[in-house]
Amino acid sequence: MTRQASPTPMPPASPSTPPSKPAAPPLRVLSLGRRDYAECRQAMQDFTEQRGPDTADEIWLVEHPPVYTLGLAGKTEHLLTVADPDAPDAIPVIRTERGGQVTYHGPGQLVAYTLIDLRRAGLTVKTMVWRLEQAVIDTLAALNIAAERKDGAPGVYVIGPAPHMGSKIGALGLKVRRGCTYHGLALNVAMDLSPFLSINPCGYAGLTVTDIRSVLQTLTPAATAPTIPSVESLAPLLAEHLTAALTARQAQAGQATQQASTP
Repeated sequence: MTRQASPTPMPPASPSTPPSKPAAPPLRVLSLGRRDYAECRQAMQDFTEQRGPDTADEIWLVEHPPVYTLGLAGKTEHLLTVADPDAPDAIPVIRTERGGQVTYHGPGQLVAYTLIDLRRAGLTVKTMVWRLEQAVIDTLAALNIAAERKDGAPGVYVIGPAPHMGSKIGALGLKVRRGCTYHGLALNVAMDLSPFLSINPCGYAGLTVTDIRSVLQTLTPAATAPTIPSVESLAPLLAEHLTAALTARQAQAGQATQQASTP
């Protein structure tokens, strides 16, 4: 009788090859409409405290009623002519745990709160800030507005034209808790900019602040009415660029895995 050769045993798995990690849950984008600042802040804190290793990252898109916020190390000297807090029309001032100095939130401003697990996303705080800025720059570029970041002064600034050159159009401030971020960025769309005159925006005396509406009105010929986006219409575009910026590493890792498994 002819004996059949024994099948060749499979080689053991290489101990140097780490087990594949489960894919991170997809990033969720929530449009919350107009919400009170304190309510959103508490919700962000609760989300961050309660999240686990498998909790999906989220972006909250929101618009706030008028409010000034001071960062953790914010100096009250940057509140210049803020009205008596007991006055009926006074804009409230809230001290927060985010980074940065003082800023203003109000109607016509698109706020994006980024609740991101930095380690899982493969991001440092510095890289996170860079990507948030880039998402705003890319959003503005889609509207034909040229903008840039500045070393040592987080945020996004208009490159031109005059009189908006160098004006701040997007602000950033993050808090990291248990390796996860909350707070985020604010992009000025079409708002009453006068409350910024009562503060040193982000702690910089003399810093001018602008919005998309003001820049587009300058860029557009006088005989042509510019198309001014609203907070609601701009939100999907900003969300698209934020999603691309914050999931870039996951996409690259998935592509590398696919290429490595291709014979």
